Amino acid sequence: MTLNQTENMVTALLTFSFAVLGLTFLLGANPNALIATFNFYSLDSVLSESALGAFSGIALLLLPLMTIAARFNLVSAKAVTLYATFVTAIPLLTLLSPTRWMADLGGFPIIGSGQGIIKYFAVLPLFLFLFYREKFSHKQLTYLNFAPVTMVLLWIGGMKFFEFEANAIVGLVETSPFMSWLYAVFSVQGASNVIGGFDVLFALLLGAGIFTKNKPMIIASGLACLSAFIMTQTFLFTVPDTFNSTTIINRLGQFVIKDLWFVANLAVVAYFTLFEAVSREREEAQLGQSPQ
Repeated sequence: MTLNQTENMVTALLTFSFAVLGLTFLLGANPNALIATFNFYSLDSVLSESALGAFSGIALLLLPLMTIAARFNLVSAKAVTLYATFVTAIPLLTLLSPTRWMADLGGFPIIGSGQGIIKYFAVLPLFLFLFYREKFSHKQLTYLNFAPVTMVLLWIGGMKFFEFEANAIVGLVETSPFMSWLYAVFSVQGASNVIGGFDVLFALLLGAGIFTKNKPMIIASGLACLSAFIMTQTFLFTVPDTFNSTTIINRLGQFVIKDLWFVANLAVVAYFTLFEAVSREREEAQLGQSPQ
């Protein structure tokens, strides 16, 4: 994978996911999420649900448009990165609200509606890779993009060991042709423990591989982490009514499509840990073969 291919993959995943999210909010999907977000800013009483949806949808749709424009130098890198920071900060700041945590289970770090919110941590490192790569070392960009991957796998994976989360994923697992077999082998909680254990184990192994520069470990654990995020995308097709003729996808669809950001994070990690040196050697070889 070359640098250009990695950039194109990251751009495609960002633009597609934000375009879908923007359209779904614009079309009126998941109004409760909008109310919960804008209630934190005391704007839910000022704007109607339709106005909140329109504002959020347009704001999200502007991001992929600006990203593509910046790739063609039609918009400055600073402008699109600042805008991405603004767009992601709006939901992330609501983590300061007690409503994001499950008070009956002790609150932080037992997360409730914030599970979808913490995924926004994945976005800014991708923009730093696309537009501010020269400002950071390759090691820094590797860890910046690894951090949100391991955070979400450890955090949401860790939730799988709790009964409430085990019960919450039954509808996802039992309708999946790839995962439903777990309930034939394990109990509901046992299956959830297996899924959570998988996420936690390979997130830790990927970190160990990066730290020790162990390429076989990076490849094996990276593919395992990637499979976790690819698996969530299959829920778009296996869970009934996820696709909606009115709003494209529903609340579940909005939750899982954000995992495309982590696929992009992993692509950046893979480039710097596995492909960057090879790509540079090829470029140098091509330059050496060019006529002087």
